[in-house]
Amino acid sequence: MLGDLSFNEMREYVTKLGLPAFRGNQLFDAIYSGKTLNEITNIPKNVQALIQNDYPQVKITKKLESRDGTKKYIIQFADGEIAESVLMKYKYGNTICVSTQVGCRMGCKFCASGLHGLKRNLTSGEILSQVVLINKGEGGTLKERKITNIVLMGSGEPLDNYQNVIKFLRLVTSKEGLNISERNISLSTCGLVPEIYKLADEGLNITLTISLHAPNDEIRRKTMPIAQRYTIAEILRACDYYIEKTKRRVAIEYTLIKGVNDSDACANELIKLLKGRLCHVNVIPLNYVKERGLTGAIREEAYKFVGILEKGGLSATVRRTMGEDISGACGQLRNEVLAGAK
Repeated sequence: MLGDLSFNEMREYVTKLGLPAFRGNQLFDAIYSGKTLNEITNIPKNVQALIQNDYPQVKITKKLESRDGTKKYIIQFADGEIAESVLMKYKYGNTICVSTQVGCRMGCKFCASGLHGLKRNLTSGEILSQVVLINKGEGGTLKERKITNIVLMGSGEPLDNYQNVIKFLRLVTSKEGLNISERNISLSTCGLVPEIYKLADEGLNITLTISLHAPNDEIRRKTMPIAQRYTIAEILRACDYYIEKTKRRVAIEYTLIKGVNDSDACANELIKLLKGRLCHVNVIPLNYVKERGLTGAIREEAYKFVGILEKGGLSATVRRTMGEDISGACGQLRNEVLAGAK
């Protein structure tokens, strides 16, 4: 599909069709501007007919807006499958949370995304389309973006869709495209160790975020099936390698689940685990997912937990909850049939 192609690949595509290379420039600009095929005015109808089967067929089918200004977009792809993307507005700019898979197979007990398993991976162009369409929807253009930051924290495990995610990162940061700074992109993983090492060697300066959620393997195995494959020690060794290669601080996500990982003892164990590492801990009060039956710690308890971490020498904050009233907060994005997303 054309949305998966880089600038140079697009030019090669049109020349193979017997068209001049500048048609590739026009197609590339149209795709990155979020235009449908019918909205392209500078390409003749006979050329449009030639490329119509390869042109992205992606659209926004629903937009929900939270009381706090957060917006959740329902994105439908050519095969009818959907994904959810969330736009969060901050003082420093607009951050989009994108999905990398339709559903998820990691099965974390506190997350809605894996309730129905994994349907399929998203292609690099389908991941990109979320950014492009929402940028357009917010009044942005190719050269004057409304999107400043990207977090790969929507539905799916990004490193379980490794090749498509890496291609997406190269597309979205390319100077010919949206040209988003690598330093403004974060990728969250539950801890696929081999892929963390591969990511470190890609030469990308993105922020690696680890969904840890426990100070030891015994507690982690209660809520995260991936803990049966990789230990915390293995994950942290991979993080150390990532830090060494990129010189970037790693973010640690820690969702507070009442009665599971929220005790003072857990906080002190987390200090011993992370002290001395170039990392920052984001403490997240668990957001409600009705099917999961888990209870989150209240924000006051989260601040107390962070206080213990800071006293122990860690950099830590309580993450601001955004979009909870539209099921757009961390852990609430889910794989639903289109009718269920209305």
